[in-house]
Amino acid sequence: MPDAAYPFVEVVIDTSGLTPVARRSPGVIAIVGTTPNGAAGGTAAVNTPHRVDTLDQAHSLFARVNADGTVSRTPLSRAIEVALLQDPRPSKIYGVRASGAEYAAALTALDAADDVTFVAIAEESDVGAAANGSPASGLTALKEHVESVSAGGFRRVGVAMVDPATARSDTYAADVTAAYGALANSDGRMVLVAARGATGDPAVAAMASMAGYPPHASLVLKPVRGLSIPLESQYGPSEITELSEAGINPIIDPALVVGEGLHFAEARTFGGAPLLYVDLVRVLDDIEFRLKAGLVGLVGDARITKAGMMRLKGSIRGILGPLERDAVIDGFAVQIPVLDILSIPTEARTDTDNAVVREAREARQVEALVAITYGPAVHRIRVRLSPTF
Repeated sequence: MPDAAYPFVEVVIDTSGLTPVARRSPGVIAIVGTTPNGAAGGTAAVNTPHRVDTLDQAHSLFARVNADGTVSRTPLSRAIEVALLQDPRPSKIYGVRASGAEYAAALTALDAADDVTFVAIAEESDVGAAANGSPASGLTALKEHVESVSAGGFRRVGVAMVDPATARSDTYAADVTAAYGALANSDGRMVLVAARGATGDPAVAAMASMAGYPPHASLVLKPVRGLSIPLESQYGPSEITELSEAGINPIIDPALVVGEGLHFAEARTFGGAPLLYVDLVRVLDDIEFRLKAGLVGLVGDARITKAGMMRLKGSIRGILGPLERDAVIDGFAVQIPVLDILSIPTEARTDTDNAVVREAREARQVEALVAITYGPAVHRIRVRLSPTF
């Protein structure tokens, strides 16, 4: 017997469409650094990430604020000061107080911080050594950290610096390339900056400057604040070219830019070919996270049917479409092989087609192929000047 007509109209409110999609800000940085022991190094616990939004917080957590209001700064507090000077600034800054120079343990404290996209070690320019029965040291600890965490799914980039005290020489570029070669990473996970004679922390300044821009923004000629470099220490044209071609980003004061100020001369990763440029790595990391966050809701829900696979394809297009509209990418294509087969009438499918569908349903696994076209920023303009009379 059918139900009675009363109450005539029933409305059920489905709030599933209001479920937010996870977002990851692409401009979150973490700075690991040393401080004196005890209260002389601030109130922060060792090997514990602390979010820092103001200079007062940086001083309280990682420095000593004296009774007269003056501050006894530390390598970590000075580095955070430099990060706060950047304009635009990173969306979030974490500071981690290390126990002495035991960076590996402090970096490990960041393993679960899934919003961190850049990491640096305050005022550290020593390459250090890889783990050999003991924790890695120096900048090698930074490299091992970003490689390990990135491989685990939390993509991040380490930013290191060439020792600013390295003296000028005829073989400067070759020397620093050789000295820091152990930090190279073929997946674009390391960025190396050089600022000879700089006061301030070039690595942290560069990292915070990068983080202030959207992922697709090229770093070439973007300003780096909080540093000063004497004119006699600045790089000459041949050094800029040699360092850049080695994957090291020189910090320069270009005459072609109005006013005085320091800027990136290049935007490369260290050893990252074919992921040669920082913006390319950041865009791919950002798209990867967007796809994971946007599609996770379909796991256990979308079915391996034509309708279910159309839903999957539509979701992917919905994630990438705004990036195309905003000119982050120039275009994209989505192919789901199982959907292509399910779109064929059953009687027209080959034995191979049926086997592919059966295997997907048995394994409950679907492959989607996404191709994106990236239109990077111009880095060099060649002009041919032909004077005539």
